[in-house]
Amino acid sequence: MKILQFAVAGALALATFTGGAFFAGGAVAQSGENILTVQLKDGPVVIELRPDIAPKHVQQIKELAAAGEYDNVAFHRVIKGFMAQTGDVEFGDMKDGYQADRAGTGGSSKPDLPAEFSDVPFERGTVGMARAQDPYSANSQFFIMLAPGDFLNGQYTVVGKVVEGMENVDKIKLGDDANNGAVADPDRIVSVKVGS
Repeated sequence: MKILQFAVAGALALATFTGGAFFAGGAVAQSGENILTVQLKDGPVVIELRPDIAPKHVQQIKELAAAGEYDNVAFHRVIKGFMAQTGDVEFGDMKDGYQADRAGTGGSSKPDLPAEFSDVPFERGTVGMARAQDPYSANSQFFIMLAPGDFLNGQYTVVGKVVEGMENVDKIKLGDDANNGAVADPDRIVSVKVGS
């Protein structure tokens, strides 16, 4: 489930850091049931989920989070100026069955999901679903944009945005550019809960 291996070079060249508004003109009221609080080593990251644009993906993320599936899962792929990817609950759990060589290729026991593309752009703080080449292969993995990535627009499902704690995302250990962002001894999600 390596996202955009073919576009990494372009991403590195095109991506620049900005702190611009994410859903300009499309504010969504925060609701506790659509807030995901991700605890990282450096502090919490609050994600506003968007069931209005990706209801199936959001539901699956919430179910996995409520079951504790994301706890201790590695940020197995992190590319400077692009994104931080995590969510492989099958091979990425650093306390239960972690397989460094397979992290990023697994999913969960739940079924893969059909794409739910929208016109919401991939900007800094956007949270999108990782998938294989097949647009109907997203399952549990997601990524947080470290910088804008317009080339992803309409190609990957947006599930939300970071509304607090982007400074903690910025501190996630970076991967090896020469190895498509793979991270040796990666940082991990400490825990995830639905709600603030």
